[in-house]
Amino acid sequence: MKTTPYSLGALLLALLVLPAPTTAVAAVGDPTPVAAGRHRHTASEISAFLTAFYGHHGPSARDRELAISQQLKEKQAHAPTSDVLLCAHDEPRDIVVGAVTVAHTAGVGWATVTTHWAGDRTDTFTAYVRLDSRPIKLDDVICAG
Repeated sequence: MKTTPYSLGALLLALLVLPAPTTAVAAVGDPTPVAAGRHRHTASEISAFLTAFYGHHGPSARDRELAISQQLKEKQAHAPTSDVLLCAHDEPRDIVVGAVTVAHTAGVGWATVTTHWAGDRTDTFTAYVRLDSRPIKLDDVICAG
């Protein structure tokens, strides 16, 4: 079955919208935390995290172990010949993290990440972070194609 990046992203967002049994749901468009004292990552925090995580050539071995979700670890285990965090097989020449979008009601933030390769080739993927992750972690990566 062939899926498009849009359907996978939509599925991820749909799953994240479902509230956990003990979590209150904020009003649509409400940028405030769900519960008093509970921090939710901002767009600037997510941008700083993704920029540090990806660096110029990809995440470090330490970040691959400590700064990704269990879901991504399992995804990588099922794709041993590919780097699911970079949607690639090699190390890129450079990486640029785009603007971060935050969907408070869905509890997720994301950014388009552009990898630069030899011969002026580029590729993109979307990196997702749960707003309530503690510590902040990369939750999922959806490859563009």
